[in-house]
Amino acid sequence: MPRDQALYPLRFEPILRRLIWGGRRLGTVLHKPIGDGSDHAESWELADYHDQVSVVKNGPLAGTTLRELLRSRPIELLGPAIGAGDQFPLLVKFIDAREDLSVQVHPDDEKARRLAGDNGKTEAWLVLAADPGSVIYAGLRPGVGPEEFRRAIESSTVEPLLHRFPARPGDAILIEAGTVHAIGAGVLLAEVQQTSDATFRVFDWNRVGADGKPRELHIEQAMESIDFGRGPVDPMKTCLDDVAGAGTRERLPASRYFVLERWRLHEPIWIQQADRFTILVGLDGDIELESVGGPVALEAGQTVLLPAAVEECRLVPRGEATLLTCVVP
Repeated sequence: MPRDQALYPLRFEPILRRLIWGGRRLGTVLHKPIGDGSDHAESWELADYHDQVSVVKNGPLAGTTLRELLRSRPIELLGPAIGAGDQFPLLVKFIDAREDLSVQVHPDDEKARRLAGDNGKTEAWLVLAADPGSVIYAGLRPGVGPEEFRRAIESSTVEPLLHRFPARPGDAILIEAGTVHAIGAGVLLAEVQQTSDATFRVFDWNRVGADGKPRELHIEQAMESIDFGRGPVDPMKTCLDDVAGAGTRERLPASRYFVLERWRLHEPIWIQQADRFTILVGLDGDIELESVGGPVALEAGQTVLLPAAVEECRLVPRGEATLLTCVVP
């Protein structure tokens, strides 16, 4: 890796994952190189998790892994406001649910370390597309407690206890650790989460895996991880702010781990972010990123990491374009 190479806006090779509930829209809608099959479930766009590590695909640093950059140039990559770290703090992915995902819960940081040897997992979803009748399950109905929920697991009657709402393109949902949830069939979404895969399944719709056996459940770990005081979770209500005459900015889910915004641009605008990195995800239209390292294209379905060392970057939309921005607070 050329250590004297200035950092620039980085694009990465997608890490494609096939799972029983996946579909084909990662390819047909988001233009990922999925190949044959109808079980393409996830495209990890930015990842530093165990052996799943993103690799730079553009410019002089092509072939370098995100982990190598983090270890050799942590402050340039993350920024002085974040500091050095052993692992990139966020994981960005696209998810295509041809079938319902399992009903599950992610533990918080303390429980994840104790029960899974992992980080906690708070995540946010942005619905990109949804078939008619598709739903999101997020949280439990009011008043549902541990005893009632355990009985429902044992009798395979979990669904009536789940809060649900229609999945609509543009919806943004914050799934905090401890929230029972499931992505319904027919939903395509973008997800930003803590770097973790700590997931405890409580119900899988009585289906079997590729081996013909029921998929593993993690009932005791899940029961310990669920926040029964949280109740229903609904899509965020948002409002628009003007962005220096270049378009609008919409504040989306925020947590102690990430802050998301949706920008709709029709004129160029500068991003200045010297103290921390920024993640950009193309949602609609095309944008060219202009910086010291030269132009980088950001199209719908693509993700770009702006290292902190890229102190200024000009976003130039080709016509109108929409993107998701993400920073660590």
